[in-house]
Amino acid sequence: MIIWLNGAFGIGKTQTAFELHSRIPGSFVFDPEQIGFSLRKILPPQMHRDFQDHPVWREFTYKTLRYVAENFSGAIIVPMTVVHPLYHEQTVGALCREGLQVHHFTLLASRETILRRLRRRGDGSNSWGARHLDRCLKSLSDEKFAVHLNTEGKTIAAVAEEIAHYTGLALKPPCIGILRPLKRIAIQIRHIRL
Repeated sequence: MIIWLNGAFGIGKTQTAFELHSRIPGSFVFDPEQIGFSLRKILPPQMHRDFQDHPVWREFTYKTLRYVAENFSGAIIVPMTVVHPLYHEQTVGALCREGLQVHHFTLLASRETILRRLRRRGDGSNSWGARHLDRCLKSLSDEKFAVHLNTEGKTIAAVAEEIAHYTGLALKPPCIGILRPLKRIAIQIRHIRL
């Protein structure tokens, strides 16, 4: 089973992915952004642009995810923003056409809430996420990006539980106490984009 978490930059995809991972035994977080970072390292500077615009990124993401899904029995959680309809079709759509079990969720919230979440993680008004926010919100509101989950006023645990309900997965109880915020900070630090 593949659980693809889509949404604007800063919506909480990565935190939700790792919340699910910590509560679904035997699950795995697959981050296609790492494929994009690898492309930036191996392509000449003249070819640098948004890595999703490279057809090879979309093909490699789709083929690698298909390979993992065919050889891994646990839930695969994919936190990745994909707003271009063609790119969505070449990744999520291609996996669905292969007959793989794919649950696609788009996390939504108001513009103000997302900007506040971006600021909380250290991204200013000129960050990648903030500059692309309106484009993301407009595109992702389309029905082709359903199932839409409104995250406004919900905790990460509550969003994870809603996703588990849709997918029919049973979750372990959430981590409680001081470990919970420490885990979130560790995830945030590991995923800082430099």
